[in-house]
Amino acid sequence: MFYSYEIEAPASTGEGAKKVIEMSMSAGIIHQVDVLFPDTADHAIAVQIYDASLQLWPSNRNAKIRGDATVVSFRDFYEMTIDNNVLTAKAWRLSTGEAVTVFIHIGVLPRSVLQPFSLAELLRAVQRS
Repeated sequence: MFYSYEIEAPASTGEGAKKVIEMSMSAGIIHQVDVLFPDTADHAIAVQIYDASLQLWPSNRNAKIRGDATVVSFRDFYEMTIDNNVLTAKAWRLSTGEAVTVFIHIGVLPRSVLQPFSLAELLRAVQRS
């Protein structure tokens, strides 16, 4: 599955003016994350993605994903369960300027697709032979 979200960093500046959206998705493993910054971002838009109060991306606390006319793209292996399948994205401007929309794309697949055999399953298969 592939999820797409839009978040608009408001024209007002500072962390006090953060725009926050919830990103619901199915249970499974997040294996791909893309954050697309338009050419009007000028590295002045900050984005962070959280699971509850835990900052997931970027992984170093209080850091920000920034860009200009670029896609920040990375692989991961983060499990979302049925009870915990909502992430939060936060975006804001670091300097004055117009509001800018940033696009967040997240790929989620079942564990069985990304990791077809666990060690326990492999041991059971070997013991049956």
